[in-house]
Amino acid sequence: MIRGNPPMNALREPQRLDELLNFRLHRLHTLSGAPVVRLLEGRHGITRREWRLLALLADRGPLSPSELAEQGQLDRTRTSRSIGLLVDKALVLRQTSPADPRRARISLTAAGLRLYEDVFPQVADLNRQLVSVLDETTLDALDRALRTLTEQARGLNLSFATDVKTQRRQGGSRRLLAQPRTHT
Repeated sequence: MIRGNPPMNALREPQRLDELLNFRLHRLHTLSGAPVVRLLEGRHGITRREWRLLALLADRGPLSPSELAEQGQLDRTRTSRSIGLLVDKALVLRQTSPADPRRARISLTAAGLRLYEDVFPQVADLNRQLVSVLDETTLDALDRALRTLTEQARGLNLSFATDVKTQRRQGGSRRLLAQPRTHT
């Protein structure tokens, strides 16, 4: 346990796990997202990831799988799997280019658009209920803070250099667990 005076702002100088910004944002995302997950999976038979792809297509029009992955902040493998499931559910259409069959465009079907138009107002209402506890000044400040933090995170991602790469195909962090421990 860390002793001493608590920092003036725990977000700026975190001393414990629950003072880390990402931990707190993840907790908020998990708690506020639970009703959305129940709505999507329980009523509509789609996952939150599938919903994100449908919403991106409704908002931006046809996209390539790579563009969907990038704009949805998902890895390409999971995006590809989700696209396949959405095709199977007849919610999106995958069209390949006659010139290059490796290139595809993903677009909403009429059923996908209807689902989006049905679900979005419900998700927006949950969003309104969540932020209803904030006055306009606080809400504006939160919006500015989120924009600023997003830009800072982008910059950190671009500038963060490490010689250690993730090895997810080779077991990722599980590899460390499999290594024999040495006792000193």
